[in-house]
Amino acid sequence: MKFQKTHGFALTTVLLSFAACAQPAIFKEADYKLGEKLIAESKCVACHISKVGGDGSAIYKPQGRINTAAFLRGMVEQCNTELNLGMFPEDVNSVAAVLNRDFYKFK
Repeated sequence: MKFQKTHGFALTTVLLSFAACAQPAIFKEADYKLGEKLIAESKCVACHISKVGGDGSAIYKPQGRINTAAFLRGMVEQCNTELNLGMFPEDVNSVAAVLNRDFYKFK
């Protein structure tokens, strides 16, 4: 039983490492757990729902205006500035990395 738990942990670690490697270089130092936390704390989804309705995910349009990882990071920075969220550059990068992983999939 111990072997299975250790083996599962090792596999999870490898898969998470692979997923992080698949991200663009701009997100190399991103902290995904921090990005997820900041998205929740900043009420991003509620704001997006107020703008586009539904569950708010319609705001993420991979074939739309945002067509590079750098532009995605810039849009997160714009939200940070306009809403006076007080995120540091590394925070913005972490949020953008999570959005890329979950919605945009830039490589």
